[in-house]
Amino acid sequence: QLQLVESGGGLVQPGDSLRLSCAVSGTILATYHMGWFRQAPGKGREFLGAFKWRGDSTYYADSVKGRFTISRSVAKNTVYLQMNQLNPEDSAVYYCAAKALNSFVRRYLPSEGEYDYWGQGTQVTVSS
Repeated sequence: QLQLVESGGGLVQPGDSLRLSCAVSGTILATYHMGWFRQAPGKGREFLGAFKWRGDSTYYADSVKGRFTISRSVAKNTVYLQMNQLNPEDSAVYYCAAKALNSFVRRYLPSEGEYDYWGQGTQVTVSS
């Protein structure tokens, strides 16, 4: 069992940067996958990026590639989402997610239905 808790959201101005954190409680195996999603009002949950806990390269959605960066701290069991050049269209509730796998899976997981664990989300509002 994992518990995920996001933090770091808030109100920022266009062009600002923000770093979100996702603290993970429980044992994370190297085979696990992690993902970041967001959901704006009236819209479905949008995939932002995913990576494998063992440290392979990260896969990003085209909509955020070059602006958003995912990283992790193994020591802290924490996943980060660094967001740069924010604009009002980035306003949403941001979620981290985890997929518990017992073996290594080569492909990345871009679909929300593939994840087993979710945090409660953190609100990001970009407004002048």
